[in-house]
Amino acid sequence: MNRFSFTFTVLLGFSLAALPCAVAAQDFRFDSSISKQVLENYLERSISFTELLHDDLKQAKNSHGVDPRDNIRFLTTAGVKLVGRSLMMWGGENRMPTLLANAKPFIDTLHKIDPDMIMQAAVFEYVSKSVETLPIPAHVFTAFGLPVETRNFKYADIVFADGQPRGGITGVPDMNRMEARMWFYFLSAAYIDVGIEGLHWGQIGLMDQNDKGHVAWQQVLGMVREYAHKHARRHMVICDAHTSPGRAATGQGGYVENGKLLFDVHAFPMRIAETVGQPYKATLKINYSDGLYLKSKGGITPSGWSCDHLPYIVEFDNFGSNGAGSTGHDPYVWGWDEITWYNNQSEADREAFLRYAFKWIKETDPICHLEMPGSRTLSAATNGQNWYWANNKSTACPNGSNTEAVIKSLWGPLGAPIAFRSGPGRSRPGVPALTTLGFSADGRLRAWIPGRPFGVTPVFPMPGR
Repeated sequence: MNRFSFTFTVLLGFSLAALPCAVAAQDFRFDSSISKQVLENYLERSISFTELLHDDLKQAKNSHGVDPRDNIRFLTTAGVKLVGRSLMMWGGENRMPTLLANAKPFIDTLHKIDPDMIMQAAVFEYVSKSVETLPIPAHVFTAFGLPVETRNFKYADIVFADGQPRGGITGVPDMNRMEARMWFYFLSAAYIDVGIEGLHWGQIGLMDQNDKGHVAWQQVLGMVREYAHKHARRHMVICDAHTSPGRAATGQGGYVENGKLLFDVHAFPMRIAETVGQPYKATLKINYSDGLYLKSKGGITPSGWSCDHLPYIVEFDNFGSNGAGSTGHDPYVWGWDEITWYNNQSEADREAFLRYAFKWIKETDPICHLEMPGSRTLSAATNGQNWYWANNKSTACPNGSNTEAVIKSLWGPLGAPIAFRSGPGRSRPGVPALTTLGFSADGRLRAWIPGRPFGVTPVFPMPGR
């Protein structure tokens, strides 16, 4: 049942019977399952902010010279609702205890400001031998119905047995192997325990080559969802992965077994196309490279609703450089990965491209959402930097790219006012027929009456807020 499906009369004297439709776009509430509308509300205000939660809030600056409190300021004032890749490891698994210890208070701090915000962790297609420093908890053996042992993870039993790289990566887990499934379950549960509510599963296509019918994937995702139902703060975890449709014009991206989608959301790089004859300029195109535009598979979602095409996000991805500054190296953009190419543009050109991309995506495929560039590693950047920051440039973020303003303007204010006309015969003397309603920053419904200053009118707490 839609949680806004109710009617009540406010003190001003007019009915809000029509309000459910009006404020649905502002609904960020879910528990155990998530509706399509609420899911897309989150995707619409998503941002990639790599390693956000790695920072120790007790320190004045992080390893990049950025004050982590400036990241909190940016995310909360912009109205970000889904923070992608905020906790992750690409190797270096021995760091995991420290990362989790830093992440928990960071997440708690953000949730005190905005309890609706989702922090996403990444569960990538790579593991290093450092994983052997981590002991396997008893609950992991028990979850798989195995005898409890006292031992650490075994790298050789996680990766493909032939030792060969996949997609140019040595150390890709083979999901068909029990040790790999135990690793992913352990990692996901540890992330959920510190407050993570979203998981990005990386390049599934590299890890499923021995998993016919995605039997192993279905097992792990089912176990992770069951763990989240018992332990996550809102009893679920939203899972996405890179879902390539391939390069054929008729290809589709996504994983569906027996009509059921494996993931809650699909995701993929933007796949930015070079503009021939105009160095360093680029556009977006349908059927360019293996882009996902108009190609997201549909089915029955993990939350139980059906769709012809699953909502998805596209991101400014990082994957290294190939002939930096040169052309013709698809999927590289003028020889750079997407975020580095974007970083290498002037501030004015970055703003222009972000506005163009946001508009093009909305007009091309309404279920596609642009995950904004917030924080990301760079490769061969022309300015010599190794990290991109959307933050305003300041002493708190010396290498900020001043992208905050354009992101905020594209999204608009959180809880933007909604025009609402009171019903006939229900207006009270002195209350105009046209009154504007909307959520304020504290999650309450406020009424703006023309000619009266904000704050004079009543405040109405919404159920569950």
